Amino acid sequence: MARDQSGREATTEARAESGEAARQHVPQQAPRYSGSAGNAELSGAALGFTALAAVLLIMSGIWNFLEGLAALIKGSFFVVLPNYAYNISVTGWGWFHLILGLVVLAAGVGLFLDRAWARAVGVGVASISAVINFLYIPYQPVWSIVVLAIDVAVIWALLAPRRRYA
Repeated sequence: MARDQSGREATTEARAESGEAARQHVPQQAPRYSGSAGNAELSGAALGFTALAAVLLIMSGIWNFLEGLAALIKGSFFVVLPNYAYNISVTGWGWFHLILGLVVLAAGVGLFLDRAWARAVGVGVASISAVINFLYIPYQPVWSIVVLAIDVAVIWALLAPRRRYA
């Protein structure tokens, strides 16, 4: 009996201690599942992409504004192809670019100021700018393709994940 008793006592004590420890330990969720963004930090790549998107939006906004201004002031500068599917005058395109340039510029400045609305507005205006510049290809083909590429880069940068979890 002593042999059983000493063996059982050690086993019983070990079970009691582990049961006691198991009851005192409360598992916690991983930080990404806690629902609080306080544990998440901005990744370096996300900050870099956001800054890149802000700079590209500001540059694209200024370029669009200047292009619209040029179309309004000196419309004869732009070559208009005959029989184009979208028959909009150069003055009409100028107003499109002028207004869109101001909105894109405001979204870029808002991204630098880290405004919540600026990411959504940035994606929206970059999408609109991409469509408008696609339609503007017959008037200024090289320029429109460059601005189209910038708009696609901005959309990608703004939709990239921003948070990194520890």
